[in-house]
Amino acid sequence: MNIQRLTPQTILPELPKLTSLLQNAVVNGASVGFLLPLSEDEALAYWQDVAKAIEGPHRILLVAKMDDDLAGTVQLDLASRANGSHRAEIAKLMVHTSFRGQGIAKALMNAIEQEARQAGRTTLVLDTREGDPSESLYAKLGYHRAGTIPEYARSINGQLHATVFMYKLLK
Repeated sequence: MNIQRLTPQTILPELPKLTSLLQNAVVNGASVGFLLPLSEDEALAYWQDVAKAIEGPHRILLVAKMDDDLAGTVQLDLASRANGSHRAEIAKLMVHTSFRGQGIAKALMNAIEQEARQAGRTTLVLDTREGDPSESLYAKLGYHRAGTIPEYARSINGQLHATVFMYKLLK
């Protein structure tokens, strides 16, 4: 497995694979902000927005590759205000269903935490649908529950679910 940080230049050839990854995640029920049907155009537009965001100093995008295949991705949003210069939000951790169970999510999380450290960030936050496997993963990686909000996220079947907000203080 190879984890790399994408730049505005290196993301462009990856857009079709990123689009496919997002569609795979949504079709398989991941709570990443999209509902079915997720068209290729809508998924591509999302990644084009991410490509613009990584041009600036406040978004980091990592991808995990297995040979030539894009296996997963995670993002880090660095707080831009002076009173938040110590914190960042982890977003959109996704692993393609073909590559699950191989430690890719954990490796991506470890790598994004290292990016946060290098950016001088010591407080990380994230949110996830309560009861999802990701909640257990985050807990195993040292993230703590800060609280839940009921009926926060809608799943692909229309049901409303609680979201868990979690944090980790980096050493």
